[in-house]
Amino acid sequence: PPRVVDLKTIPGLDKVTVGGDGSLRIGALVTLAKVAAHPTILKTHPALARACGEAASPQVRNVATIGGNVLQRPRCWYYRLESYKCVKKGGDVCFAISGENRYNVIFGGGPAFPTHPSNAAVPLVAYGASFVLDGPKGARTVPAGEFFVLPDKDPTRENVLQPGEVLLEIRVPAARGWRSAYTEVRERAAFDWPLVAAAVALKVEGGVVKDARVVLGQVATIPWRSAAAEKALVGKPIGAASAEAAGKAAVEGAEPMSDNGYKVDLVTTLVRRTVASLA
Repeated sequence: PPRVVDLKTIPGLDKVTVGGDGSLRIGALVTLAKVAAHPTILKTHPALARACGEAASPQVRNVATIGGNVLQRPRCWYYRLESYKCVKKGGDVCFAISGENRYNVIFGGGPAFPTHPSNAAVPLVAYGASFVLDGPKGARTVPAGEFFVLPDKDPTRENVLQPGEVLLEIRVPAARGWRSAYTEVRERAAFDWPLVAAAVALKVEGGVVKDARVVLGQVATIPWRSAAAEKALVGKPIGAASAEAAGKAAVEGAEPMSDNGYKVDLVTTLVRRTVASLA
């Protein structure tokens, strides 16, 4: 790039503010380590704390920011390698379709098929967070569920951030009355991206699920909200049976590629275990 701007000079972007109702305002430059260790976030929004605490390695989490985690570009090797002009770089071909696609999507692919790499984005969508952006046209706030875009709209982009805009703050609603958890499966115990991840938030009254949000990570080009899994939970007693049903429903419509069918079984098991942990 012809110019690099240091955002650290903007005051307040490295602060976490807890509202009187338990809501959160997290500056884009707050480190992943700070989010993971924040006592209030650990208590009220444990899925977010866990997701940030699982990302990368301790050394990286001490300097990497939650804003950077949300906005990082896909990890697909064809996109990363300069020698491949893939569809995400303005080319005509997604080389993962007939090439190496072990880590690629099982939902929402086409014409590009890389997974969204962010850990933090998965629980942020589950909590109904929003992103505060600012740029030449002024500030605007975008719900997390509308911030990330599928490649059929524009395969070169992953979100609605416009040229010249920056992410200033993440606002997370209060989670009083909700139970939540985040889990993931990796090939290595540390310093690795997940193969699949899941964030589940449930509002339970009298042992019955009144509202549910199930969001999957590393299975789609965006954090993937599973309406079918949520439907399988709402109105049901929280327990082994509903967890099993949610796990099976979470893979409805999955379209695995040649080398990543294993993700279907991983999602089924991971959603079941995550829901069961909230019983």
